[in-house]
Amino acid sequence: MPRLAIPASIEASPAAAQPLLEAVKKQIGVVPNLFRLVSNSPAALEGYLGLSGALGKGTLPAPTRERIALAVAEINGCDYCLSAHTYIGKNMAKLDDAEMTANRSGASNDPKADAALRFAAEVVRRRGHVSDDDVRAIKAAGYDDAQIVEIVLHVALNTWTNYLNSVAETTIDFPVVTARKAA
Repeated sequence: MPRLAIPASIEASPAAAQPLLEAVKKQIGVVPNLFRLVSNSPAALEGYLGLSGALGKGTLPAPTRERIALAVAEINGCDYCLSAHTYIGKNMAKLDDAEMTANRSGASNDPKADAALRFAAEVVRRRGHVSDDDVRAIKAAGYDDAQIVEIVLHVALNTWTNYLNSVAETTIDFPVVTARKAA
């Protein structure tokens, strides 16, 4: 049972959040519990959607963004986000099970994505205090400064949703995937 209120519908959400939730429904066909939870604060929902939308226009490929989300959710032990991003990874980003298993371990079977995942995992584990060697490695893999900024922002955004879902104990509305262990 969630510890924070999750409005049962778009209409039950705060008035200022309703157009934002309608846009989510139009884009993806449903309004997952996370979005209705965040709608308790229309300002937070606007910020979340704004940052998500902006990062979607970045230079990191969608599959890499999903890989990062899986790694971050596993490290942070967030079953809601792990479930959501496993579903999205499989059905939208077209990641196979072996790839998503590697992603959950902070790695990838794709060499370039592997560098991004290893860096993202270090950002999470070290709370941003990565080493010079970590930065050299991500740059040596072909990532530029803009992409490194995007990786860090994806880590931050996913950490925020992980923390929010953990605080709220959000009911999982995707096929359930359970984190192996919180780091």
